[in-house]
Amino acid sequence: MSTPGAPTLFVDGAGARVAVIASRWHTEVMDGLIAGAEGALKDANVDDVTLIRAPGSFELPILCQAYARQGFDAVIALGVIIRGDTPHFEYVSASATDGLTRVALDTGVPIGFGLLTCDDEDQALERAGLPDSQEDKGREAVEAALSTWNLLRTLG
Repeated sequence: MSTPGAPTLFVDGAGARVAVIASRWHTEVMDGLIAGAEGALKDANVDDVTLIRAPGSFELPILCQAYARQGFDAVIALGVIIRGDTPHFEYVSASATDGLTRVALDTGVPIGFGLLTCDDEDQALERAGLPDSQEDKGREAVEAALSTWNLLRTLG
């Protein structure tokens, strides 16, 4: 259920402490992203998972930063921003993306990027990991973060 060309990642998250920070907007899409993330965490043998619901996608970076600083091994950011008729989309998308990048670099904690930035609801539903979706970005965000966590642990 991933984009053609996407890597297949084997992920072992046993022993990892993971926070999933999920926006509250666009309930159907978010339910799919959360389910995909939870399924990937279970498949990766992660037992210590905390789910936090953020007011929106703009708030994801500060919440991810707070949980990364609390000793979580990986933080998964899940959200969806759908283009509208104003520049709001560009401002929130850029701010959230730049903020999540900064959190990862400043804390050294892998941040799973599950923030959908879509032109319309249909695009978001195609990426939400629902039964009829073509992609599962919640799962992919977990796999990327845990793969990065494993790689960082090899540094000692």
